[in-house]
Amino acid sequence: MHKNLVNVFGLLSFCHLSHLQSTPSLKMKYIDIGANLKDAMYEGFYSSKNQKHEPDIDHVLNRAWNAGLEKIIVTGTNVEDSISSLKLAQSDERLYSTVGCHPTRCSEFENDPEGYLQSLDKIIKEGGKKVVAFGEFGLDYDRVQYCPVETQLKYFRKQLDLSVTHKLPLFLHCRNAKSDFIEIMKEYAPKLPRKGVIHSFDGTPFQAVELTDLGFYIGINGCSLKTKENLETVKSIPEDRLLLETDCPWCEVKPSHAGFAYIRTQHEKVKKEQWKPDKMVKSRNEPANIVQILEIVAAVRGVEREKLGPIIHQNTLRLFFPHELPTPT
Repeated sequence: MHKNLVNVFGLLSFCHLSHLQSTPSLKMKYIDIGANLKDAMYEGFYSSKNQKHEPDIDHVLNRAWNAGLEKIIVTGTNVEDSISSLKLAQSDERLYSTVGCHPTRCSEFENDPEGYLQSLDKIIKEGGKKVVAFGEFGLDYDRVQYCPVETQLKYFRKQLDLSVTHKLPLFLHCRNAKSDFIEIMKEYAPKLPRKGVIHSFDGTPFQAVELTDLGFYIGINGCSLKTKENLETVKSIPEDRLLLETDCPWCEVKPSHAGFAYIRTQHEKVKKEQWKPDKMVKSRNEPANIVQILEIVAAVRGVEREKLGPIIHQNTLRLFFPHELPTPT
């Protein structure tokens, strides 16, 4: 009888532990607000014309869904990319897209500015509910070799003017241009009913406050977690303004990053030359890694990820999918 009791208690303990271990993963919902899934890396091309492996976007997406992602927003960075991102989004009910022209590609406007804007406008209209944000656009003073500052500023404003007519939230890019960027956003914020998100944020706590006070959200990915100063900024962002992203295939969290020490979830990876369908590729980020971003953000803010995750999920719905928010009782 004693032996039977031990077996019963053992079974109960096993069930209890199993429940505790599985509950967080079952309850946790992730939305990656920025994924460059049309990048050539997912076709097997890495900075060369030689294909290293077969296209594997289906495997990448399967890993994402298995990791708990509920939705992924595919980033559009120019007319061509916005068209292909929308096409991918239309292939799966869990995928959505953005439409816009990245600051480093704004020279593409120059041949026919009005025609280019009309093309963006057309993609948004044809995309319907699958297009959930206007962007990626903004300012990037780190890479002016691709597009001069004057051109960036001109078409930043042009896209802002167009975005007002569509009333979509914005998906905004800012690199080493915080002063100009914030001044322009102060001018346009009153015209933008749904505001938007400054993605891949790497600014100071004060800059974050300036932007959140204007009603904008802050997107955090691996590039937002490189230094101790970055982590201090992450601590300072109001929890109701936090969003998560991977910006894959870029912005992975590297061992040299300050945030790396807080990662709990690791994935087996292989070199691109030894590609396997069930393994991640070294140095190529994926939506499934958003789990790591939540782990870091929760740890540096001193809160359980099981508590912070649902808050960020609600933030994301509020900005991009407000019709999915629970109806107040």
